[in-house]
Amino acid sequence: MQLSKNFSLEELTTSSTHLPNVPSSADIVRLTALVNHVLQPLRDLYAKPIKINSAFRSIIVNKAVGGAATSQHLKGEAADLEGDDNAHLFRLISEHFPFDQLIWEGGNDQQPDWVHVSYKEKDNRKEMLRMKIVKGKKRYEIIS
Repeated sequence: MQLSKNFSLEELTTSSTHLPNVPSSADIVRLTALVNHVLQPLRDLYAKPIKINSAFRSIIVNKAVGGAATSQHLKGEAADLEGDDNAHLFRLISEHFPFDQLIWEGGNDQQPDWVHVSYKEKDNRKEMLRMKIVKGKKRYEIIS
């Protein structure tokens, strides 16, 4: 099922775990909102392909990848993405689009390894974070 010009439901539910990862109809509604409000407009502005590493995750997939029990991926409200310039993607989202959380995931001061973005229909926090690995554990610092 195509959700927009550049994003399909299959792309947003594919998992490298090969475990069942089937969204409910409510999850699909939230994924569609994420696509319509952030991902497709971002793709249009970026004018280059964007790879979705992870979007919707079933409970079993989320556990297998070490996701947080409260992850917005479980509701279809989040996507981890990358392009040929992840720092630019991060800046575009922060400056042009509504979001709940925007996370600079790993990497260094010039480039994140990937970008996490979440979107809710109401009460988006506009929270920006940076994830670093410290002594083998993920640490999140507020950017703004």
